[in-house]
Amino acid sequence: MSPLITSSYFSDFMSPVSPSNHNVHDKTSPFYQISTWDSLRNNITTIINKINSNSNAKIKDIILDLLELNLIRGRGIFCRSVLTSQMSRPEFTHVFAALVALVNSIFFEVGQLFIRRIVWQFKSAYKRNDNPQLLNTVRFIAHLVNQKVVHGIIAIEILTVLLEKPSEFRVTTAVRFLVECGSMLQDVLPNKLYGVFDLFCGILYEGRFGKNAEFMIKKLLAIRKRDFQVYPANRQPELDFVEDEDKLTHEVSLDEDIDPEFSLDVFKLDPYFAMNEKFYEGMKKDLIFDDEESDEDQESGSDIESDEESEGDQASSGKVSNSDTRSSHSSDSANSDENGRKRKRN
Repeated sequence: MSPLITSSYFSDFMSPVSPSNHNVHDKTSPFYQISTWDSLRNNITTIINKINSNSNAKIKDIILDLLELNLIRGRGIFCRSVLTSQMSRPEFTHVFAALVALVNSIFFEVGQLFIRRIVWQFKSAYKRNDNPQLLNTVRFIAHLVNQKVVHGIIAIEILTVLLEKPSEFRVTTAVRFLVECGSMLQDVLPNKLYGVFDLFCGILYEGRFGKNAEFMIKKLLAIRKRDFQVYPANRQPELDFVEDEDKLTHEVSLDEDIDPEFSLDVFKLDPYFAMNEKFYEGMKKDLIFDDEESDEDQESGSDIESDEESEGDQASSGKVSNSDTRSSHSSDSANSDENGRKRKRN
């Protein structure tokens, strides 16, 4: 593995010689690589910060902007930017989850890193009793379960952890979490979900917590009785950008020793930088070409349909004219037969 390039190393390296004396086009030089890294970090952060309540219809545009950047190299920056932005703007969690789902369908390794990061974040917040981060993290995980980015087993594990050693905050957090993704869990893991509701009923029976927790549990039981119809997994179809056959689901457990790979968030000198950049450029062209082809297929499909409709109209009009021709021929032959009979009688 290449050594970590710190700021002190870089300043020491550059101090004897002015940067202007370096060949900025030399892709093996630290000066070139660190400048492209800074640009990559700034661009990814700027694009993620554009996400807001009006981003539902613009997620694909945001993806196209991200594809212009090397997301493989910047996957650590991407994950950190999304998690940081979601913490500061939790009301847009569903939009962030849709973005992660779309990126995951294109770059499996980016989605895999993101899942490891968010599970690590949950475990960290739980140990530190960081309630705001804990609430926002489980909310994000719930939407990722609904988007099928992560398997529902992690949701069952989170609910079990929250309810095994409950506090009023943990109980209400578990209720909010289950309201978000309960419909999906009921479809994929009904037996395990039944055990979670046993824990809720036990807490309700013991009555150890305040009226707020009791009220929320009763409301959750009422929602479950109606099969989560009020809170379906796919509440916003316009954010379901990935076809079912293209969805990639990660399986992870709280019991795993998770490495969040924070080293990917900082600059490292890459001896194969030029080759890796060229590889990503080829991948990017293929992705954009495939997207353009699908758009062209849709357009050609609509053109074919319109052509078929016009041909159908022409065919129907042709049938009418042929029938008219046949009727005119039959009337002409009838008139000629009548005239022949008159001549014979005369």
